[in-house]
Amino acid sequence: MTAAAVHPAPTPALPLHPMAMKLGHLGLLPFVLGALLVWLIGDRNLDAHYYAALGLSAYAALVISLLGGIYWGLAFVSPGHSPQPFVWGIVPAAVAWMAVMMPAYAGLVLHGVMLIVCYLVDRRLYPGLGASAWLTLRFRLSAVAALSCFLAAAGS
Repeated sequence: MTAAAVHPAPTPALPLHPMAMKLGHLGLLPFVLGALLVWLIGDRNLDAHYYAALGLSAYAALVISLLGGIYWGLAFVSPGHSPQPFVWGIVPAAVAWMAVMMPAYAGLVLHGVMLIVCYLVDRRLYPGLGASAWLTLRFRLSAVAALSCFLAAAGS
């Protein structure tokens, strides 16, 4: 067994792309608007309230699934690394799917928790995959998204 097989070369650092920053912040709009709609609609129109909460839950599930999928992409370009990114990559989608199937007051809390868990996993795994430059942006986006989910859950 060669030394490269035992200790793969570190993955080159992936720079933070300016477009990713813009689109990431733009991607917060459905979180914030969804939480606002849940509170603004309140109990006045239960059908609209249900769909506002469901829309936010579905969007959160998509974003959480994307966060898991990033690990597959990083693992594809980092040959020789552990299978851990592939295994972790499916967990967020599975949990997000369960959260969408739950009542909004519980599912949105699960989404918020999962966003935080994804960030904590990212802090541990991103450096080894060359993506540590993305952690500041990930923290900001995750904080606003998770807060939006928690606030919407409180309004459900």
